[in-house]
Amino acid sequence: MEKLPTLYMVIPCYNEEEVLPETSKRLATKITDLIAKEKIAKDSKITFVNDGSKDRTWELIEQLHEENPIFCGVKLSRNRGHQNALLCGLMTVKEDCDITISMDADLQDSIDAIDEMVDKYKEGCEIVYGVRSARKTDTFFKKFTAEGFYKLMKFLGADVVFNHADYRLLSKKALDGLESFGEVNIFLRGIVPMIGYKSGMVYYERGERFAGESKYPLKKMLAFAWEGITSLSTKPIKLITFLGFAIFIVSLIMLAYSLFRHFTGHTELGWTSTIVSVWALGGLQLLAIGVIGEYIGKVYLETKARPKFIVEKYLRKTEDEEESK
Repeated sequence: MEKLPTLYMVIPCYNEEEVLPETSKRLATKITDLIAKEKIAKDSKITFVNDGSKDRTWELIEQLHEENPIFCGVKLSRNRGHQNALLCGLMTVKEDCDITISMDADLQDSIDAIDEMVDKYKEGCEIVYGVRSARKTDTFFKKFTAEGFYKLMKFLGADVVFNHADYRLLSKKALDGLESFGEVNIFLRGIVPMIGYKSGMVYYERGERFAGESKYPLKKMLAFAWEGITSLSTKPIKLITFLGFAIFIVSLIMLAYSLFRHFTGHTELGWTSTIVSVWALGGLQLLAIGVIGEYIGKVYLETKARPKFIVEKYLRKTEDEEESK
């Protein structure tokens, strides 16, 4: 008889006390249903990762763990950001499971897609991406900027899956591959496709947030996008080189034009063109220095090799503990 895979759900949480009761209820129902259908093993779990929440999120996780052994909890020593929290959860449960499925705690990702993800794994996929089929719930601005981000990433040479966030299945084999990526600046949407292995896609419609506020306002979204671009692509520096070469060509043309004007007796100085040139070149130089500085900063952080996360506590009941209780 084929061995059923042990599934661990990994859910990063930051100030999610409003949604956690409903999220835990729905996920527990889904896992129980999958176990009843004999799609996953009985020792499958749901792991909440507390990313330094300031509300009662960790207290709720501890309570869920005490009430039902299906729930596990990972507490980070401090807030490390969504990507590091997610990576921490994946690496913490890696040795206890055959597959993981990661998703956000806000219930916007359709949990019904989990069934198809497991089916794709059984068909031989080591990685299964949850991909939005439409953006009906997004505002025009959100849709425009999100789709623009994926197109920009593709243009810059980053291998990202269009309309895919962090809702995905990773096998134990894929997790081992992910662990080998040692960089400090983590952008999982770009790193996971680099792992390789056979992959598949599951399409779903993303719903409205069940409760609470989005943890990604515009400012954080822009910072997240910039982190992804500078972590995965060196094209911005290459574009600066191209821009510098183009400006050099223009300067040669302007030099030839100035000499022509001089020898034909038209030597009036153009105040407007001078001012525009000074401001334009000054702005471009500052922009170029800023972009290069961003990459130097990343190199600085990578050479320090600081830990991406530190686990303060890991709550998980073993089978022996469950039976004795």
